[in-house]
Amino acid sequence: MRSPLAQAGHDGHPQNVAANLVRTAEVHGERPAVRSGQVSMTYHELDEASARTCTVLRSHGVAPGDRVGIMLPNVIEFAVTYFGALRAGAVVVPMNPLLKRREVGYYLSDSQARLLLAWHVVADEARAGAGRAGTGVIVIDPADSGTLAAAAPATGLAERSPGDTAVILYTSGTTGAPKGAELTHANLTANADVVRRDLFRLGPDDVVLGALPLFHSFGQVCCLNAPVSAGASVSLIQRFDAAQVLRVMAEDKVTIFPGVPTMHVALLSQPDLAEHDLSALRVCMSGGAAMPAEVIRRVERAFGAPVLEGYGLSETSPAASFNHPDRVRKPGSVGTPIRGVQMRIVDDNGAEVPHGQTGEIVIRGHNVMKGYWRRPEETSAAIRDGWFRTGDIGRVDQDGYVYIVDRKKDLIIRGGYNVYPREIEEVLYEHPAVAEAAVVAIPHPELGQEVAAAVVLKPGAHVTPEELRDHVKTQVAAYKYPRVVWITDALPKGPSGKIVKREIEVPPSVLRR
Repeated sequence: MRSPLAQAGHDGHPQNVAANLVRTAEVHGERPAVRSGQVSMTYHELDEASARTCTVLRSHGVAPGDRVGIMLPNVIEFAVTYFGALRAGAVVVPMNPLLKRREVGYYLSDSQARLLLAWHVVADEARAGAGRAGTGVIVIDPADSGTLAAAAPATGLAERSPGDTAVILYTSGTTGAPKGAELTHANLTANADVVRRDLFRLGPDDVVLGALPLFHSFGQVCCLNAPVSAGASVSLIQRFDAAQVLRVMAEDKVTIFPGVPTMHVALLSQPDLAEHDLSALRVCMSGGAAMPAEVIRRVERAFGAPVLEGYGLSETSPAASFNHPDRVRKPGSVGTPIRGVQMRIVDDNGAEVPHGQTGEIVIRGHNVMKGYWRRPEETSAAIRDGWFRTGDIGRVDQDGYVYIVDRKKDLIIRGGYNVYPREIEEVLYEHPAVAEAAVVAIPHPELGQEVAAAVVLKPGAHVTPEELRDHVKTQVAAYKYPRVVWITDALPKGPSGKIVKREIEVPPSVLRR
């Protein structure tokens, strides 16, 4: 069943995600909508620019339901083209601007996109990939606005039903080729409403930092759709740089900072952190990966604002559970299910397990995707009886708070014993020299798998791998502590800043020890 908050349109506007922008422009037209550096755009200007984009897309034959790729970084033009495509009734296919031609070709071919809107900096790869897929390309260059600026603004919005697909988000493809999660207008509208009302409590005076990639669901909902629906302002960061982010947060008087744990860690590591006036900040949000409890404590001390940690996936639009601002926040927990959503912990047979026991997290509600684009078998495997199987291991306490234990596929089985990397990472983060840590499995001839840890140290810190190993050894069961530890300059990260464990390579010298 759809949640009541998914049923928009009672005020006469079409049931289309872009209606959020139209409504806000009617009420807050002269307020700043998005800014990037010294360039800004009011809600009236954003509304009109997206309407012009809609006209251009229609002139290229884009009809409601057609897929349109958007390959732009966090720039004002992303918001313009995103809402312009939605106004036309198109299905947006957001794409990382760092993709190469082979990957571009795959995304466009798989989604059967009619058109690709690409940032001028990546035009060559975009054109080459689009050529493979037979997809048309429009290059977006702010220095030559040309066709978009000259077009007449389209009137009205394409009528869409709540269950119509608004966005196809391609998953990271940890196994096999990436697959597209179909998020509906109802999915995105409902999730933005929860973020706006329940989590951020956004109003027109708020300023949201837009450092999360807008081509990801987390950034799209928390840094675009939710602020736009509230008339808040978004300060965009094209590429995350901790020093720049601190400057922007101070200069723009940012009130809301949504980020992934690695972003928070990077800000904490800045030597001049205390010199920046962050007094306007009232809420930090963390998602995308588990944030160690010790890091949460450090962030709250440094920023003077609470950290609301939450959990979700691309397939859940993305928010599923969060620590709410008006409820008790429990360290290590991702809070309780958001309004209109249910979560359960089940065993391998799908039966719910008792409080405190671990199992797979399954989710049901207005946030669950329509399915995987053109993959009925994978959709059936992922969504059973309305419940989405996340592949994540968790537990629920007596108060209904959810704890993420680990990814099901990240589980390490050492000599028959289960070791959850998240638990060991928590202990490593408690060491004063540790900035980042990732625990992974390596093959072992007798035990099957051995526990290994890659660690990045804080600037100027000194500690040996042996000391880190012993630090963990004193605090966990003997079978859990990492026998293999090495110190590295950096950990591989995905586009959203999340640590990508599958790309971590164990140095041969470490294995020979």
